[in-house]
Amino acid sequence: MSTAAVQPATQGVPGTAAAGAAGAQEGPGSAPGRATDTAALEGAFDATVAADERIEPRDWMPDAYRSTLTRQMAQHAHSEIIGMQPEANWIARAPSLRRKAILMAKVQDEAGHGLYLYSAVETLGTGRDALLDKLHSGRQKYSSIFNYPTLTWADVGAVGWLVDGAAITNQVPLCRCSYGPYARAMIRICKEESFHQRQGYELLLALSRGTEAQHAMAQDAVNRWWWPSLMMFGPPDGESAHSAQSMAWKIKRHSNDELRQRFVDTCVPQADSLGLGLPDPDLVWNEQRGHYDFGSIDWTEFREVLAGNGPCNEQRLNQRRRAHEEGTWVRDAAAAHARKHSTGAGAARQEPEAMA
Repeated sequence: MSTAAVQPATQGVPGTAAAGAAGAQEGPGSAPGRATDTAALEGAFDATVAADERIEPRDWMPDAYRSTLTRQMAQHAHSEIIGMQPEANWIARAPSLRRKAILMAKVQDEAGHGLYLYSAVETLGTGRDALLDKLHSGRQKYSSIFNYPTLTWADVGAVGWLVDGAAITNQVPLCRCSYGPYARAMIRICKEESFHQRQGYELLLALSRGTEAQHAMAQDAVNRWWWPSLMMFGPPDGESAHSAQSMAWKIKRHSNDELRQRFVDTCVPQADSLGLGLPDPDLVWNEQRGHYDFGSIDWTEFREVLAGNGPCNEQRLNQRRRAHEEGTWVRDAAAAHARKHSTGAGAARQEPEAMA
């Protein structure tokens, strides 16, 4: 589906804000008419967002809103499918059948999340093939957190507790995103991410209460994943290129720093319950602010990982490209099957006419 095919469709849909605004144009083909029409459409769009109503695929929207959503949802979708790799690495080595089944279910969920989100991006006029081409060529990013290795079984727990916990903190507000398909996809995704976070917490709890070696392994995993998890929320608000506009459009509801603070405040009591420490000597409750103060994040590391210089950047993309290439025959077979049934259905519809 092309952008051109989506954008004008609202003008023929009675009852939408965009359709009503389109009637304000002064005359077909006139420059003043086009300017008035655009102003009316922008006014209707702004009013819809201000009223906390949903923008839908056939509604008129500014090009910048469309491109911002495409970038954000694509990055989110890419993160889900790349994020399968660090944990899938441990499926064959899970210590019990129960743990293996839980981990397989979780990785399968992540694949589903990617599919939901790619489908949501397609409603904006960008096809899945184009999105994957950009991912594989490095022209679109995924979350920096997935460029770190899972070195021990405890890392599976740390990823579940910290990484999925950070994802929930960031994504629950997206259930109220101004773009309808994104908001609706996030409702199911967040429910499943809650399961993932609890799975990670329970795994770490079992290790923390186990042998001395198991407790040390759990602590080591938390030490390595804590700071990258804080980086997941993106750069500080003053350095975020897109945050302010995304909040004005109600794509995002909270700034990067607000969400990061909320995550820290949630994790500290959970870490106490786990019997594990958080690797930050500056972490202390601030009575005046009503929040935990925490230490400085190494943003140089964040930028290096984003630039492709993290521990596993090359490995993650190479594996994704290889999986895509090896799956070509499956996609071709599915497309051939769809064409066959589409042709058969068309012939069945035409048969009564031929008999007549």
